[in-house]
Amino acid sequence: MRAFYILFLFSTLASNAQNKEQPIGAWQAYLPFGSAIDVTGSATEIYGATPFSLFSVDPATKEIKQFSKISGLSETGITSIKYDLASRKLIVAYSNSNIDVLTQNNIRNIPDLKRSAVVGDKTINHIYPLGDLCYLSTGFGILVLDLLKYEVKDTWFIGNNGAPVKTYMVAKGSNFFYAATAQGLKKTSVTTANPADFKSWEKVSGNNGLANSACQGVISLSGKIIALQNDSLFVQEGNLWKPFYSNGWPIISINTSENKVTICQRLLSGESKVVILNEDGSVSKIVQQPPLISFPKNVFLLQGTYWVADMYGGLSHFTDSGGEQFKLSSPEDIASGEMTSYNNKVYFTAGSINSSWNYQYNRSGVFKYAEGMWTNYNGFHFPQLDSMLDFITVAVDKRDESVWAGSYGGGLLHIKKEDQFQIYKQSSPLRPTIGDATSYRVSGLAFDAKNNLWISNFGADKYLHVLKSNGTWQSFTSPYFLSQNAVAQLVVDDLDQLWIISPLGNGLLVFNHGPSIEDVSDDRWKLYRKGSGTGNLPANDVLCIAKDKSNFIWVGTSDGIGIIECTQNVFNNQCEALLPVVKQGGFTNYLFKGEEVRSIAVDGADRKWIATSSGVWLITPGGEQVLEHFTEENSFLLSNDVKRIAINGSTGEVFFATAKGICSFKSTATEPALDNKNIVVYPNPVAPDYRGTIAIKGLAENSFVKITELNGRLVFQTKALGGQAVWDGKDYTGKRISSGVYLVLVVDEKRTERGVGKIVFIGH
Repeated sequence: MRAFYILFLFSTLASNAQNKEQPIGAWQAYLPFGSAIDVTGSATEIYGATPFSLFSVDPATKEIKQFSKISGLSETGITSIKYDLASRKLIVAYSNSNIDVLTQNNIRNIPDLKRSAVVGDKTINHIYPLGDLCYLSTGFGILVLDLLKYEVKDTWFIGNNGAPVKTYMVAKGSNFFYAATAQGLKKTSVTTANPADFKSWEKVSGNNGLANSACQGVISLSGKIIALQNDSLFVQEGNLWKPFYSNGWPIISINTSENKVTICQRLLSGESKVVILNEDGSVSKIVQQPPLISFPKNVFLLQGTYWVADMYGGLSHFTDSGGEQFKLSSPEDIASGEMTSYNNKVYFTAGSINSSWNYQYNRSGVFKYAEGMWTNYNGFHFPQLDSMLDFITVAVDKRDESVWAGSYGGGLLHIKKEDQFQIYKQSSPLRPTIGDATSYRVSGLAFDAKNNLWISNFGADKYLHVLKSNGTWQSFTSPYFLSQNAVAQLVVDDLDQLWIISPLGNGLLVFNHGPSIEDVSDDRWKLYRKGSGTGNLPANDVLCIAKDKSNFIWVGTSDGIGIIECTQNVFNNQCEALLPVVKQGGFTNYLFKGEEVRSIAVDGADRKWIATSSGVWLITPGGEQVLEHFTEENSFLLSNDVKRIAINGSTGEVFFATAKGICSFKSTATEPALDNKNIVVYPNPVAPDYRGTIAIKGLAENSFVKITELNGRLVFQTKALGGQAVWDGKDYTGKRISSGVYLVLVVDEKRTERGVGKIVFIGH
């Protein structure tokens, strides 16, 4: 029959929720949902797992729900899931060995394995619920969970001489437990008094039809035990193991549901299929429908239909009439390159380089997030981008909002309207890397005030270029020796001076092209390095830079932060970086001394958001005080390993690119408006049970806000953070205000721009 394909994005409910104005202090997770690695479920809910997240599909309504750390899960990063029909519980195993059990009403965490001192591989490979217990196949053996008490009941080390052994699956027959391990198939009697004793386990492999080698899987089907070994299935008949299924293809996984065997297979050439077997080993169904099935990982049967988790195709549902794909709008990977925001749109790059600045062959491309939806630009969707890997930098042309992205090896990409592309590589002034003639490494992008695009060309003989607003090019090289001609992130200051990171311990360059870009005779260069008299940076290994609202350049290094405040006199020999001192917890030290500062973002109130390997920090405009420190432990931050930060200045949403995915925090500051003519108050009206922060946004910079009763009596006043003021709904005495209508009176610092709004409190 002719197949049909339907791409389900967010359900209407989920889409509306994401587009709705989020309250101050709210967290959001933006995780990849395009890669499914496991599937399980019941007649009323199908669950799909990705390497990062969990979602469910209602088979009847097709409604999709997302689950993440922000919605109550304990972690980000999943290895296996299993729904137990008997107890109506979903067991979720994470990559760090943590375990969640989801019931209809809550989520119970079992962190015992994560916290345990077990030596070796604690990865959970398979979940086998049975009665009130659950048997987890791990990298060291078998872990037994008590699903009633939500605790670890027992640990079985079943390797030779009691050593750890990688265990792939567990199954129970009539009289024995079977374990598929790296040492072969093993069994122990169900009546064994102490199955934790390795001596109680008998090796089955090597006898009666099974080879003396590893066993990759074992299942129980209607009393039969079926084992996977060397891409063939064998069924136990008495004391013999007889061939059950083999077709010469590699077998990725086996499972059972609805009294059938489900098999996922894939050739090295990429051809894939799902095979459904009857109890006697005969083939019931073969499903081959690329691109929905391109790397199947697991299959779940429901009322004669097939739900397939595919690494590239996401979660798909197959019936006799075709297949439908359930793939939420999401980024297709984590983000590890630069990020930027303009006009309520946020752009992310997914490429990466290692510590030696070598490319990593990341194919995930560039992501755009706008109006609650994601667009992914890469070779999977646009074949013309197939050779452009490791995008690590991005910039937006404010004239037409077209996007420029730099591939570390594949050149420069211009994403025009209607997804039209222009690629700059061999036929442009860009130069190949010395010693790697096919590699065009674009490592930094920035527009100046005259709409000229400046480009870092890492490793080239001429490593700085400008594509001028008139369409012509010019190339530059500094007078300094730079190891490997290493140049990266660019920032243009308010004087149109260019600040250029030079990685690999070279330091920080500053370039002033003078009144005319074309006239190189008035070009000026300076190199900042560590130490007094040479720039006074905290370290030569510069990782990030940012310009604040005072035109100061903040420099993040492998050993803290330096601030260059004398940008107007930067070529004066006395203009060196200042090392700010911060007091915290009774200690005084240089700002982020000893810390790897990876990214700095400046919000609408000139505060600095700092990305480190120990979480995210928010500091005051001058860096004298730490205002917030978000970690995995005290917030919904997905990982303490934070790579980049970008801020949507219109909404105050701060985006964090972490090792476990993208998340965001709704901050108190936005970019200021030009005037106070478009004031917005939210939430408005304020519900009786609302106890969160109330925001007044759309304000001119440094505006003063007064909240008064209708008769003019002052209730509260404050000063805006950039373009937004916040209020907790209490008066000066700390008392929650009563229900009614209140006036919001706004005036800017010059008393020339005034604004008036209203806010309604219901039933307080």
